[in-house]
Amino acid sequence: MGGEESAEARREARPRLAAGRPAQGSAGREAATTQAAAKALDENVTALASHLLSSGGIVLVLVVTAVWMWRRPGSSRARRLLLAAAIVYASLSTYAVSHATGRLLVGGMRPMIPGDVPAGPTAIVVLGSGTYTARDWNDDRLPVLDRASAGRVLEAIRVFKMTDAAWIIASGGLMRPSPFEEPNGRTMRDMLVRAGIPESRLLLETDSRNTHDEAVIVGHMLRTLDVQHVILVTSEIHMRRSLGTFRAAGVRAVPAIAREPAPLMPGLAWVIPSEHGLNRAADVWHEILGLGYYFVRGWYR
Repeated sequence: MGGEESAEARREARPRLAAGRPAQGSAGREAATTQAAAKALDENVTALASHLLSSGGIVLVLVVTAVWMWRRPGSSRARRLLLAAAIVYASLSTYAVSHATGRLLVGGMRPMIPGDVPAGPTAIVVLGSGTYTARDWNDDRLPVLDRASAGRVLEAIRVFKMTDAAWIIASGGLMRPSPFEEPNGRTMRDMLVRAGIPESRLLLETDSRNTHDEAVIVGHMLRTLDVQHVILVTSEIHMRRSLGTFRAAGVRAVPAIAREPAPLMPGLAWVIPSEHGLNRAADVWHEILGLGYYFVRGWYR
């Protein structure tokens, strides 16, 4: 991509480039250890936040509070914790509340139109969300996209037809490497081919574990391509963090938000606690907490 590589992008790239070479003495071993510890911390923070905003998290809080009240029957703190947990989880699992909170992340965003991208060679980067791999008793496998990834692939196809982009990069690895799962980037690439996108114009990235990894790895890929513009495709609530993360890696992109399916719920279901509301809250607060975490780590600009 045009322009020189930023100093920050070079700094972020060094650990990944060094990981492909043998460690040079104690300094190399120390760097590798630090990188592994940071990666483990990132994964643990993500897992903890996801668990707390799930039905399992609710059960965990209730169990902790019940044990506390059993061990300290007269504790007012335990009762206050129970009341606070009930209020917080009731609010979070109300779809109207989680939906309204999510709108704060997408203010000012709209679907891409032809005039949003100037003329010139363009690359589309579509970020993955997840793949489910079904297996039968013969261990044959069928990987399918999750709902968010399917929407992003559909938007990438629409944008490709609109811009006749030179490249589409399908990006998405596994948070935890597994021989039983397929990287999301590969599943998206296969779906793009089935949709009629020429395979010669598709590139694949499957080494990333999170949005930061995607920005750094894809940033290096883009610098080897003769493109002037980059279009970033992802879900609307994920777009703000993605744009800032790619900027921090030296890539300025034009946003193309994927359309999210409208929830098929009766009116009353919007204002009472529900599983749909809690799932939406988990997605929204994953992004809100992610913005703060990425900013502290220097991954967001």
